[in-house]
Amino acid sequence: MPFIYERTVRFQDTDAAGVVYFANILSMCHEAYEASLADAGINLNRFFCYPKVAIPVTHSSIDFTRPLFCGDRVRIYLTPRETKDTDFEVSYEACVVESVGDSMDQVQEATAARALTRHTCIDSAARMRTFIPDEVMRWLHQWGDPNQSRAARESDLLL
Repeated sequence: MPFIYERTVRFQDTDAAGVVYFANILSMCHEAYEASLADAGINLNRFFCYPKVAIPVTHSSIDFTRPLFCGDRVRIYLTPRETKDTDFEVSYEACVVESVGDSMDQVQEATAARALTRHTCIDSAARMRTFIPDEVMRWLHQWGDPNQSRAARESDLLL
């Protein structure tokens, strides 16, 4: 089941054309990542500030399907998955949430962007790959797709 993060697009997120600057969508996705870690009980200070295991982003990509504007309500669906015993990736779907009619009780969503980040766990002192920490494994299981078996993940790597 994905983690869901909501926010409103701010003026500072937009460019001179009045649409969200492309890099700011990735920034919003990272906000969702941080919120999902915190929601899973991970102490963000220990996670990001001088950890024993660093988890840098090693790849990112994003595809856009429609613009986002200041004031738009955005819902980001985050789904992580383990790809190796040292690596994981996070898929994001950023949707514009619009009310249907006069009430916010009924809404419709339209996908604005899909993004992906890949992460590798490294021992901070040795700068060598290391296993995904237990607390991150719990996070992966909490927000990941429970229907994706390890065998399916391994077959994805062969493609």
